[in-house]
Amino acid sequence: MTLALRLFLREWRAGELTVFVLALLVAVAAVTTVSFFTDRVNQALDRQASELLAADLVLASDHPIEAHREAQARALGLAVAHSAVFPSMVVAAGHAHLAEIKAVSEGYPLRGRLRITAATGKGMDVAHGPAPGTVWADARLMGALNLVPGNVIEVGRKALTLVAVLEREPDRAGDFFNIAPRLMMNEGDLPATGLITVGSRIRYRLLVAGQPRAVAAYRRAIEPKLARGERLEGVSDARPEIRSALERSRSYLGLAALVAAVLSSVALALAARRFVIRHLDACAIMRCLGAAQRRIFGLYFVQLLVLGAVGGLVGSLMGMAAQEVLARLLAGQLGLLLPLPGPMPLIEGMLLGAVLLTAFGVVPLARLARVPTLRVLRRELAPPTGLGRAGQALAVAVLAALFLWKAGEPRLALYVATGLGAVLGVAWLAASALLALVARLRSRAHGVLFYGLAAVTRRGESSRLVILAFAVGLMALLLVTLVRGDLLASWQRTLPANAPNRFLINVQPDQVSSLAHFMNQQGLAPPTFYPTVRGRLIAINDRPVRARDYADERSQRLVEREFNLSWASTLRSDNRVVAGRFWQAQTGLSQWSVEEGIAKTLGIRLGDRLRFDVAGTVVEAPVTNLRHVDWDSMRVNFFVIGTPGLLAGQPASYITSFHLPRGREAVLDALVRAFPNVSVIDVAAILEEVRGIMDRVAQTLEFVFLFTLLAGLMVLYAALVATRDERMYEAALMRALGARRGQLLLAQWLEFALIGALAGLVGAAGAAFVAWALAERVLDLPYTMNPMLWLIGVAAGCVGVAFAGVFATRRVLGTPPLTILRG
Repeated sequence: MTLALRLFLREWRAGELTVFVLALLVAVAAVTTVSFFTDRVNQALDRQASELLAADLVLASDHPIEAHREAQARALGLAVAHSAVFPSMVVAAGHAHLAEIKAVSEGYPLRGRLRITAATGKGMDVAHGPAPGTVWADARLMGALNLVPGNVIEVGRKALTLVAVLEREPDRAGDFFNIAPRLMMNEGDLPATGLITVGSRIRYRLLVAGQPRAVAAYRRAIEPKLARGERLEGVSDARPEIRSALERSRSYLGLAALVAAVLSSVALALAARRFVIRHLDACAIMRCLGAAQRRIFGLYFVQLLVLGAVGGLVGSLMGMAAQEVLARLLAGQLGLLLPLPGPMPLIEGMLLGAVLLTAFGVVPLARLARVPTLRVLRRELAPPTGLGRAGQALAVAVLAALFLWKAGEPRLALYVATGLGAVLGVAWLAASALLALVARLRSRAHGVLFYGLAAVTRRGESSRLVILAFAVGLMALLLVTLVRGDLLASWQRTLPANAPNRFLINVQPDQVSSLAHFMNQQGLAPPTFYPTVRGRLIAINDRPVRARDYADERSQRLVEREFNLSWASTLRSDNRVVAGRFWQAQTGLSQWSVEEGIAKTLGIRLGDRLRFDVAGTVVEAPVTNLRHVDWDSMRVNFFVIGTPGLLAGQPASYITSFHLPRGREAVLDALVRAFPNVSVIDVAAILEEVRGIMDRVAQTLEFVFLFTLLAGLMVLYAALVATRDERMYEAALMRALGARRGQLLLAQWLEFALIGALAGLVGAAGAAFVAWALAERVLDLPYTMNPMLWLIGVAAGCVGVAFAGVFATRRVLGTPPLTILRG
């Protein structure tokens, strides 16, 4: 132990560990910085998403919720609130209008804030609902009844005073069917209205919020005991649009951490290779003096432990400091209140340092212990390779574990790992082919060109490794610059500014043309109307469908309710067939097309015959295809679609969606007066929340990827430093044989430019493949190839690597040849 520490301090003072320590610090700091920051951003995004529920968890029920449910929550230290929502007519100044009444308790909302406009006309955010004896009404109800603050509204048998306009309520964004205008009242006034009677259509909600562990414990406690008509709603149970935005944000942030981890591992591997090469001679001398292999391994293993402990701790602290600075800089810009990070990223950083050193250090140390004693006399002997495959297998296993750890899901890990593996394989083959080609061209070259080509082929395996490192580094840089912007732009294009934000349902067939004319008169583009037929699924392959046959609550609800069926002759642009084949436009056969998610939930497969009860008529047909639906489009879509002839003659209504610009809400009042049977569904709040999440994630990634960029640059630097010693020795020999400094400098330019061009080409190919895989297979986004990717990749590789290489190896030509040769 004493000797090992003395050797460690000596090599530290001599600078032998500089590159190794730098690579380790960058590896741990990069990963922990991303981990710390993404941990805080994910917490903030979850908290932001919780505002869609006004709580962290909601117990929804179609009957009054038992008191012991609330007692369980309070026993766990959770904050509790209630709400009850039901439709009812309200009366003001002799005029009546249907409203969706929401009675809230003290403490509502638990997450997020309400926004109201008081009688003074001043808008404000408030953290509580109306006081007893008062109500708040939204703008639609105010306009429909010509209300102003101070008016009296009769809700059942109770007269209440309107005191404010309700502008925003957090959990209404997650409530898709906002059909009637909102009236909010205090829960204490509800019994006096006399509206809650047997048979009332009322939705009860118990809201809880608190520490994540307590919320999770509460969910585990009550989920197995849910009664009929009860269900739990958390952030992960949000609507598909919100859930999709959150899942994609985590995928993007996980990708940033994954690329940083992999690149840091590559830099550490290059540093370990240089460390081993520089200690072969010392180990050979120790073996000549009688040191056993086990003793040599122990000496360096102790140094490795010290290096891992110091590097892991310091790197983790650097990551913590860096993310704190980043969080302070971004706190206002992101619009998110970032909570303090948990302790896990610090622990993970220290473990990461130990794991990386084990994967890239222990096996090379074992090779050091087995160096032949004859190397003292014959230094050209290659190092022992007996454990080479074991080291490669260990490194691959560790990188695979990193993929799974940082990706968060196997598919993302698989695609990124496949992309990196393809890049490495193609780069290795391309490097070998290039070296063979250069070897043939070298004999025909003269002067500086000959020296440049010879420098590429002379190092053999070293040149291949450098090309690999450059290709991976450049691929990462392309991913976090060009490709990142393309993916984010593609993501944001899925929800354009003019995305539909209103739905119209219950449109009768004879109203389609007149409603389209009305929209045209209002200056709005006439929307597309889709037919819809209500039907209940009664059998799959002659097997009756019963709720008790399904274990989960969602499946039970699906089979108990009526489906909105539709028909179509062609496949829409926001639908994609994932199994089977969509029918021809003029087909006369009866067929069903089912959305893949609902098919998985209900166990429906291709070829199954589905039987629906449509207003007493049985409609049956086979499933010939499964569709993936782009729910982000916010357009009308259906779980089940039939061929046009299958549902012919069935009673149908029509549904459509359209975009209503801000400030045009008066159009809705005119529409309801002209078509009183048509119901308007407002999804503007959902769109606002989804778009807000997109914008915040995009801004966050601009800064998160800076650390991935740093890791990529570290790979390039480590690759150059790893070959600096042999370059200095070769340059000394060449100058001793009469080569001029300018000739050697130009030869270096040619060598690095050639290596950089190849690395840029392979890196661009890898970035394109990974981007396509991420967009099409993981993030479910359309991907368009950017031709600038290839041009910039090759140019950046050729020019950037040439400049970086010459700069990093500037000491090669600045050191006197005699000093090197004597050494």
